[in-house]
Amino acid sequence: MDDTTYKQHSSHWGAFSARMNGGRLDIRPFEADPDPSPLLANIPASLDHPARIRKPLIRRGWLEDGPGPDGRRGSDAFVEVEWEEALQRTAQELRRLGASPSLSDDGPLPGARVFGGSYGWSSAGRFHHAQSQVHRFLNSVFGGYVASVDTYSSGAGSVILSLVLGNAIKLNRDHPYLRELAQDTELLICFGGLPLRNLAVSAGGSSRHLGKSVLHKAAARGCNFVSVSPIADDFSDLPGLTRIAPRPATDTALMLGMAYRLHETGLVDRAYLERYTTGYPAFEAYLTGKSDGVAKTPEWAESICGVPSSEIAALAERAAKSRTLINVTYSLQRAENGEQPVWMALTLACMLGQGGLPGAGFCYGLGSIGNIGKEALAVPLPTMPQGHNRVDDFIPVAGISDLLLKPGEPYTYKGEVRRYANIRLVYWAGGNPFHHHQDLSRLKEAFSRPETIILHDSVFTASARHADIVFPATITAERSDIGAGGNDPYLFAMQRFAEPFGEVRDDYSIFADLAGRLGCSEIFTEGRDTDGWLKAMYEPTRAALEKLGHDAPSFEDFMQNGRIELPVRDAPGTMVRFHRDPSGAPLDTPSGKIELFSETVAGAGLPGHAAWLAPAEWLGAPMAERHPFQLVSNQPATRLHSQLDFGSTSMAAKMKGREVARLNGDDAARLGICEGDVIRLHNERGSVLAAARPSDAVLPGVVQLSTGAWYAPEELPGTGLTCVNGNPNAVTSDAGASALSQGCAGQLCLVSLEKLQGAAPQVWPHSAPFHER
Repeated sequence: MDDTTYKQHSSHWGAFSARMNGGRLDIRPFEADPDPSPLLANIPASLDHPARIRKPLIRRGWLEDGPGPDGRRGSDAFVEVEWEEALQRTAQELRRLGASPSLSDDGPLPGARVFGGSYGWSSAGRFHHAQSQVHRFLNSVFGGYVASVDTYSSGAGSVILSLVLGNAIKLNRDHPYLRELAQDTELLICFGGLPLRNLAVSAGGSSRHLGKSVLHKAAARGCNFVSVSPIADDFSDLPGLTRIAPRPATDTALMLGMAYRLHETGLVDRAYLERYTTGYPAFEAYLTGKSDGVAKTPEWAESICGVPSSEIAALAERAAKSRTLINVTYSLQRAENGEQPVWMALTLACMLGQGGLPGAGFCYGLGSIGNIGKEALAVPLPTMPQGHNRVDDFIPVAGISDLLLKPGEPYTYKGEVRRYANIRLVYWAGGNPFHHHQDLSRLKEAFSRPETIILHDSVFTASARHADIVFPATITAERSDIGAGGNDPYLFAMQRFAEPFGEVRDDYSIFADLAGRLGCSEIFTEGRDTDGWLKAMYEPTRAALEKLGHDAPSFEDFMQNGRIELPVRDAPGTMVRFHRDPSGAPLDTPSGKIELFSETVAGAGLPGHAAWLAPAEWLGAPMAERHPFQLVSNQPATRLHSQLDFGSTSMAAKMKGREVARLNGDDAARLGICEGDVIRLHNERGSVLAAARPSDAVLPGVVQLSTGAWYAPEELPGTGLTCVNGNPNAVTSDAGASALSQGCAGQLCLVSLEKLQGAAPQVWPHSAPFHER
């Protein structure tokens, strides 16, 4: 579909325009973006890469033997079938499992045995949002499904904040942290750094990447920065930057040492604590050692985190004498006891007493995702209604293996005892759990348990290898949509610019066909085609623009012109209103104030206040005697999660197709490891290969391997099951962060590290399977 006209489009990593020219894709970043993402260069490979799935696939074992638990998933062959056969067999299986147009409210719904899996990142478009589509479909044909709550990115942090401060997503979206950082902040302390690579991405799209320019504006004004991270380049070089490198997983101890210094020097703002918080006396008793006999002094903190006590004390005093914003990235809470550093950072900010000042106080997630801290919008964004889920059951999102492996067994969440459902069907669209999840050998076992697994995807990921029925889905280039992201001030028409690959169909078309075969067409489609839904979804935004007196083009004009600039809200956000009038504008907490002690947290078996809880896997743990390296499996700079791992930006960062692991130069020299050597990281959970890169940016005793390489397990002589492509989740733990949140703890684990002896196995190429028929 060659066309000399550029078509407007959008992605999670930025808006752009594109055209097909001589069979090649030309991409032009959004002209108003001051810092376009290099991830845009991954897009051309997505159109016709060998990993694309051309026709529906059915796993041979399922086709021949029928539904049922099957350990062959992940290694079985696939058969390429026609659409009619795939749809007919799928509808027959869904009907067997209880799909029906007339589901009674009496008795258990069949959806109570169905897990609706998705992770929402497959498209920046609001209609072709696979998560909304699969959930709407399951609500339509099964009356509901077992859902998931929270996110892999922020499970522990969001849960603790929901109890002691309020909804983390809402709070991040209604305060202009970036504007205040540029204008007002004097000292920015970033626990977890502030990595610009993460700011390239935001759900629904980011029209203008502002992080770099905001930091430079703040620096030019005289703002100072402190980056607290074992990875030096988690914060860019800027004037006024101090780097502190604690042992991974010890930030809470460092913050406690700072808090003690504030306490002993009389720098605690007790008037602020009295007016805006509850529970400080219990925390203070812990801080001083009154409750447990251990004073959390800077010297005590040094013995844990490795940062000199003098630096800890000086940082505390510096924070008290400046207008200070304390920020915590998502990375800190993706660990065992991940709630604690987030809660402790909030406690520390409250002790400083600056929460009511512009550019000061506490922020969660700045540097974790692109649109956090931007101005809130004054109009609603288009959304696809998912219908009503009548199944009152869910799991924390990182509990998928436990759900499938432990039917009927109890678990706890926010102090409540719940039980895992007995899942017969997994229906997944828009996500790759063999990227997001941890302990992939255990996940492989979990995926052998359901009777049937159905998946939609455009490419043949490891998750597709473990499915029974795989429907080939379009990519965003092959369909029209509306791109919109929270706090992003543009609405984009995502104009189709490429012909569909092979026989692919969009998710809505697949679900509409299945719903029709099951007698549920009207419930699912409401009589609308794609254009009908897009127009209906656009209307609330158009009407709100018109009401405010802004340009409000018709749907047809919007889709033709390509974008609308949206107004931002000028009303104060939640935290501003609270600090102006804490009794008249209370927070969404039991007391209406910031809770530095929580009965719910205490009821979950944890201390009722922020505390240092030593994890099982850190460099000071007994386990470190046999696995002496701390693996940091952070977000990649070259792709979004595992998406487009085969794109040019992603592939250029690999070594001979293999993911790169960085380790300290002294550690590399001691182990005889040079640049490009293949190294093996391993523990009791598994093994992974990576190409070595010695780097002084990494703290001694730490190895850094980003997530996102496609899982490629092989049985290697003498090493067992090993991911040869470099997916760190072959060795990370899927144990929940705590009994409170059950959040993802996959950021950190302990491993052994060695240079691979002998010839390294070849990496697995990104490709679809050999299709039989």
